[in-house]
Amino acid sequence: MFQETARSYQQGARALPRESYTSPDVYAAEQERIFAAQWNCVGRARRVGAPGDYVVRSIAGESIIVVRGHDGAIRAFFNVCRHRGTQLCTEPFGCVGPVIQCPYHAWSYTTDGALAGAPHMQDVAGFDRTAYSLHAAAVAEHDGFVFVSLAAAPPPFSAWFAPLADRLRRFGLADLEIGHRAEYDVRANWKLVFENYSECLHCPVIHPELAARLPYGSGANDLVEGPFLGGHMTIAEPHESATMSGRSCAPAISQDERRRAYYYSAMPNLLVSIHPDYVNYYLLTPLAPDRTRVESEWLFRMPALNPSDAIAFWDVVNRQDWQIIEQSQRGITSRRYLPGPYSPRESIAAAWDREYLRLMQTAAR
Repeated sequence: MFQETARSYQQGARALPRESYTSPDVYAAEQERIFAAQWNCVGRARRVGAPGDYVVRSIAGESIIVVRGHDGAIRAFFNVCRHRGTQLCTEPFGCVGPVIQCPYHAWSYTTDGALAGAPHMQDVAGFDRTAYSLHAAAVAEHDGFVFVSLAAAPPPFSAWFAPLADRLRRFGLADLEIGHRAEYDVRANWKLVFENYSECLHCPVIHPELAARLPYGSGANDLVEGPFLGGHMTIAEPHESATMSGRSCAPAISQDERRRAYYYSAMPNLLVSIHPDYVNYYLLTPLAPDRTRVESEWLFRMPALNPSDAIAFWDVVNRQDWQIIEQSQRGITSRRYLPGPYSPRESIAAAWDREYLRLMQTAAR
């Protein structure tokens, strides 16, 4: 299906077929070919700021523990005891002491993954505790974001992330602090969230508040192919930022970028929105062909003056998006749905589809 879709897409620049958004088989293939194979953002390093702090994330159906070691390093481990497979951490976040202990038979592990204790295994001939460390996943950090890959040999992170790293470097995102967190349960396929984020043709119709501050025809894209896509939009006078009041709500992130907002997507699960005075980003976790968990955090350079101005603004815009995306999902399930053509104003959404199809086809070979 994916090769045929790719051929017809290149000829006609059309949206993806119905099965891409509704099929359990396609959904299962995406988990293996994209999410299990790529670098996934798991949030901010500040979430695991102190030794022993951890978060549990779901990637391609796997439960992953991301923990700050007592040596200061961030590591990721499959949430699986090496004794009989029991999940070690059941809370979404927390802090462990010197060891992570299995709640079943009390096998314990240091925060670098080494087996520290295994009751009564000293009586087992030939037992070698060094052979039973936690299964590790690859970890990388950039601009305060933490990324994890389940792949046995993932692409080198620095080379993979370079196109977006070049765009983010000047904003000093690692210094920003988390000011607010929200979680949304979107009753739609994860790809619809990405495609919606990738174009603003819908903004005058769906987002009057956003369109007044960031006219949809303003700006330009500077990443137009591959796993990273997006560019900037111009903030319309007299507005200073994308806030309810239109005024700045926190100290400037960059002294050189007072009239622009930048919007970038990173395959497979990160959306980053950079405004003159704050950043908000989104992590996507597919839960089913027609259901996606979207987690968002607002980041500020402290002390923020009026963070609720930005928080309230994007909560309104986000909910407008989720409503129309869910309406799209319901329409796509119709037996009469056929993919329609993209317009030039949807070029980034079309480019996102191309990268999605490339990843699906490459992993299938």
